[in-house]
Amino acid sequence: MFRAFDFLLFTFNCIFINMRIGFGYDVHKLVRGRKLILGGVEIPYGKGLLGHSDADVLIHAVCDAMLGAAGLKDIGHYFPNNDPKWKNISSLILLDNCRNLLLKKKLKIGNIDCTLLLEEPKISPYIDIMKENLCKILKIKDNQLAIKSTTCEGLGFVGTKKGCSCYAVCMLK
Repeated sequence: MFRAFDFLLFTFNCIFINMRIGFGYDVHKLVRGRKLILGGVEIPYGKGLLGHSDADVLIHAVCDAMLGAAGLKDIGHYFPNNDPKWKNISSLILLDNCRNLLLKKKLKIGNIDCTLLLEEPKISPYIDIMKENLCKILKIKDNQLAIKSTTCEGLGFVGTKKGCSCYAVCMLK
């Protein structure tokens, strides 16, 4: 009986609160001669992520998750990699632009959950400042954003230290 009530309450919330969920993914190659920027934080390391902007995979995955939940086009549509306007730009600016797209649709962030895949360096010392950066731009509370990281145990392009990727899920109301 209690499970049926929980299901009805969940269904009610989905219908009347208009919950929307989006998924984002991004990947970039690690190369010498670039800064490693994740979550708007420059992390000391001998390689950085290759891309048109600062190649911040965390923020790019979050942007795509937000845009997907809003029923909008992907990050490449709004910030094309052949437009000089976006060359070497901080992805925090892209994130703010995506937030503004949500505001135009009268959508609010419920929560965001991210997982970074990176063999090295260890990013746990930087997660709090990453969260602070994203929460400030998105105007959300600390408990509305989770940033986690894992390695790939030496497997694949991440495991062989050739690149970094990130998965993100966003719930909008």
